[in-house]
Amino acid sequence: MREPRTGDAADGRRRLTEREKVVRAFFRDDRLVSIPAKPRKRDLLLPIVLDRCFPEDRDYEEKEVNMRLALLHPDVAALRRYLVDGLLMTRQAGIYRRARPPGSDSVKRDTA
Repeated sequence: MREPRTGDAADGRRRLTEREKVVRAFFRDDRLVSIPAKPRKRDLLLPIVLDRCFPEDRDYEEKEVNMRLALLHPDVAALRRYLVDGLLMTRQAGIYRRARPPGSDSVKRDTA
């Protein structure tokens, strides 16, 4: 009899990764229902926010950043700050830009 692999549930279904659990908990109908208070959970969601709102590696004016983030969550200032503080975006003279190439975090797998 085969032992369940790491990540497999006892009934044969795959266990959700930590990132998948956080996405399920904080996204509803493609909107962020709340911003996680715990930095670890927030750090799992921010690359998703970045990829959804800023798919192109180009300059974004603050007004456009706010409009794009508002499609996900009303607290655009917090999301902007977390993206910059998390080194996912840069900000210089009111111009924002992705700090990482598109999709660079989406290929990482959660090993927890």
